[in-house]
Amino acid sequence: GVFGKNALIQTTLLKFEQRLPFEKIAQQMENQFGLSMTAASALEITRRVSEYLRPVYEAIMERVRRSRIVNVDETSEKVDGVNHWLWVFTTKADTFFAIRNSRGKVLLEVLGKDFEGYLGCDGWKSYSNFSGKLQRCWAHLLREAEWLAQQCEETKPLYLALKRLYADLVDSLVGDPPLWQRKKLQLVAKRRLRYWLGKDFESLEARRFVWKVRNGFDFWFTFVLVLGLESTDNRVERALKESVVQRKFIGTFRNEKGTWIYETLMTLLASWKQRVLIRTKRWLKV
Repeated sequence: GVFGKNALIQTTLLKFEQRLPFEKIAQQMENQFGLSMTAASALEITRRVSEYLRPVYEAIMERVRRSRIVNVDETSEKVDGVNHWLWVFTTKADTFFAIRNSRGKVLLEVLGKDFEGYLGCDGWKSYSNFSGKLQRCWAHLLREAEWLAQQCEETKPLYLALKRLYADLVDSLVGDPPLWQRKKLQLVAKRRLRYWLGKDFESLEARRFVWKVRNGFDFWFTFVLVLGLESTDNRVERALKESVVQRKFIGTFRNEKGTWIYETLMTLLASWKQRVLIRTKRWLKV
């Protein structure tokens, strides 16, 4: 085209890093660089860049599939006013975005039927239907328990017990103790949780909460045994944060082309940032 690589890069970054609308991007490119550009041209540039980088996007998906630990979450998005889902999968080195109109088949599409790693996730049932190697998010659990304790007096001891149990586990895992010790920690933790889940609560809200915790009982303490598996879904929530902010600016995608561009470029930018951070940490250690 008539624009060089630097113009393509700058246009893409103005859109997906600076969150500018295409009209503002065209103005910025003319004011700063003297390049005459329309909003339609700016959109076309992001499409061309996405098309060029799509093989890298697919390669990141393959790396996520082969990862030992993946954190995953999803949030709603609008495409031409119709509800879709923005999925994000994170590993230590990569972040992968996918926008689909389904909330049930994406795990199989992205991770594949042969995925053998561990999933860090919330309590949505599709995760347990997909895999039995899960770690439920303790941050979600403690937030919900705290809210319930504020609404219902009888659940305050339960919230404090959960909070204390989690803190004890985190403290005990400092220094990566040997496997036999971690197995003992998990066994004791399960006993402590069973004790509180076995209590009788009067309020319907408390009984529903206990049922939810009991229903995911097998997935609260996986992180105790699996080194590198986080006890919360905070990493994937941080990855979603930028998309949530952008959603306020975008409002709704107009068509599938917009979602294709968005998932490609957001995946690449997020993954490259992760690798820069990893290299920086290694350099600081040296």
